[in-house]
Amino acid sequence: MSIVVARPMPARRGAQRGQLVALAHTRLMMLMLLFAAAVALVIGRLAMLAAFGGAEIRVNVATLAARADIVDRNGQPLARTIDAWTIAVHPRQLMGDKMELAAKLAALMPERGDQAWFYGQLSKDVSFSYLQRRASPTLVEQVNALGEPALVFARETQRLYPQSTLAAHALGFLSTDGHGMSGMERVLDARLLDPKNDGPPVALSLDTRVQAAMESELGRAMGAYQAKAASGLVLDVHTGELLAMVSLPVFNPNRVGMAGSEQLRNVNTQSVYELGSALKPIAIAAAIDTGVVSSMSRRFDATAPLQVGRFKIKDDHAQNRWLNIPETLIHSSNIATARIADELGAARLQTWFRKLGFDQKPEIELREKGRPLWPVFWARTTTMTTAYGHGMAVTPLHLANAYATLVNGGIARPATLLKKAPGAVAGTRVMSEATSARLRQLLRLIVLEGTGRKAEAPGYRVGGKTGTAEVAQGGGYAKNANVSTFAAAFPMDAPRYVVIAMMDSPKRVEANQFQTTAAYTAAPVVSRVITRVGAMLGVMPDERRDVDLTDLKPMIWRAPGEAGSHGE
Repeated sequence: MSIVVARPMPARRGAQRGQLVALAHTRLMMLMLLFAAAVALVIGRLAMLAAFGGAEIRVNVATLAARADIVDRNGQPLARTIDAWTIAVHPRQLMGDKMELAAKLAALMPERGDQAWFYGQLSKDVSFSYLQRRASPTLVEQVNALGEPALVFARETQRLYPQSTLAAHALGFLSTDGHGMSGMERVLDARLLDPKNDGPPVALSLDTRVQAAMESELGRAMGAYQAKAASGLVLDVHTGELLAMVSLPVFNPNRVGMAGSEQLRNVNTQSVYELGSALKPIAIAAAIDTGVVSSMSRRFDATAPLQVGRFKIKDDHAQNRWLNIPETLIHSSNIATARIADELGAARLQTWFRKLGFDQKPEIELREKGRPLWPVFWARTTTMTTAYGHGMAVTPLHLANAYATLVNGGIARPATLLKKAPGAVAGTRVMSEATSARLRQLLRLIVLEGTGRKAEAPGYRVGGKTGTAEVAQGGGYAKNANVSTFAAAFPMDAPRYVVIAMMDSPKRVEANQFQTTAAYTAAPVVSRVITRVGAMLGVMPDERRDVDLTDLKPMIWRAPGEAGSHGE
């Protein structure tokens, strides 16, 4: 048996090992090159952010021009220009996980949005997007600590409304380029931006104390009665200055982008309503001033509904008897008021409404104003129904101005949101002083004896009138929705202020005794507001003083046991 032994080949094995070493070196070099490229990419990205990020912010972040402050009549700040922080993002330059980052941002800024909202901002196909404006230094530090290079921060001047939602509709708000978009910010835009006016801030007529009281009481009632909207006004009857202008729902001018169209609408000046029986004292004043009614004891037939063509005019709380002038207003008789308007005639009633501006947009500086719904044709029925507030729609501010004229001696003055210097303010005479004095008596009687009893504020001698009208819709009227208004003035022996409260579509709930009329909804608001603000406005409660009603009270007939009316 033979054995074959293979000879070793050392040279070949050496060559193979050399090839393996060379291959390993080549792979290592490729890996190092790839790693170097990745590092270079990251460094390049960071360099880009550092080089171009700041410049892009300087282009995109708007720094507002110097803008004068706005204060209330007592110097309380309402609008200021401040230095603030802005937090923004370059969505296309994000390096981290978007969903994870969105969750962290939502935790730090929950008032701005949830995780889904932030994820949407981070995922936009844009080069720049704001995440938060007016950010605090603490929040900036917290967001910066997240370590995302695409999140950027900048200092900029911004408009701040330190009172938040207070007087939002009167103040308005700014556009992103720093110009007034609504309210007095819009009206005063040029003046506030003029560098020549680098002096004291612009003072409005508003009183933050009165504004806060009206917002508080009206908001509480609106919530309790589940109303759709509400408005409130406090007006100086001798100057036209508005001390409070409340429109609900409200918005925050610091976060105006989150407000809906209904929140931005100023109910006081933009929304027009048929205000119901609150217009009856105006028709009565016209009849007295023109001589159609020369005696308060004159009676009008309210024994049965009034048939006019195919229309029937009825009373909600029918007395079924003849009524004199005080009784017509105390019991809020549609029938008696319609008969008075019929004698007055369409021409004279229209003239009176025109004198009070009911055919024009409300007279005030604001640009946000609605045009009244003025009848195209004044038929006999139109004259009758407009006298008790149906068939013509005006704003709550129209009503406030009209009541100021009724009680201040008969002088119509435009409303204003600017503080006036002490002294007489020019106006136009609409009625005689004697007619105005008679209306002060009648309005006081309505609160003492009639539908306005719930508006009484002890010691403040309140006078006023309820107004309840069905909401107009679709060419007709909603049977289950009312506009409830109370128009008041105080103190009636020497009137200084008009107070208006109006609610759109309050619901029947336990809080209003399941009644949606003004006597149960708007009148109590007026009472609480006057009680809160009367003394701070310099009207001291005094139950020993009152309007002299000795010539009118004997005219009021009472059934045995009757204490007064609470109807409308």
